[in-house]
Amino acid sequence: MAMMKRTTDQRSTASKKVSSKPTKRTVAKKRRTLVPTPAQARGLIEKGAKTVSEVDIEHVYTESKKISELFSKGKLKELIDDGTLLLDVVSDYWTGKYRAIPYFSLAAIVFSLLYVLSPIDLIPDAIPVIGLVDDALVIKICLLLVLQDLRAYEAWKLAKSKRKKK
Repeated sequence: MAMMKRTTDQRSTASKKVSSKPTKRTVAKKRRTLVPTPAQARGLIEKGAKTVSEVDIEHVYTESKKISELFSKGKLKELIDDGTLLLDVVSDYWTGKYRAIPYFSLAAIVFSLLYVLSPIDLIPDAIPVIGLVDDALVIKICLLLVLQDLRAYEAWKLAKSKRKKK
């Protein structure tokens, strides 16, 4: 009996030693965070941009004031100028003033702005401090995806304002 007892104790000690090593499952749990990685955000934008319709563009256009207000909060404050630029692109596209932007870039912008507008996010906006982090990340990745087209839009806008002054 005593011999069996030792064997059982040895087994439980051995199993404790084995279970203390990190497994793939525990490592994956530790890596999981609330904030998406840039690659995940990019994938989200690219997937979402494929579903954007004229109705979504109009929705962003009509809700631009509300979206603009969202850019004055939390982490999005540092992106207020970029958010304004994105809203201007959508506004000029919707009103027919600027149509030179590729549809994918417009769709990525619209999807990203809808993401900011939506209360249903990867991280709910109601969570203090980190609630808008995912929104900011989505906007930053969107800016990187459409950077060349935004520069072309800014050049068009600048040329247009110079023409008005003359």
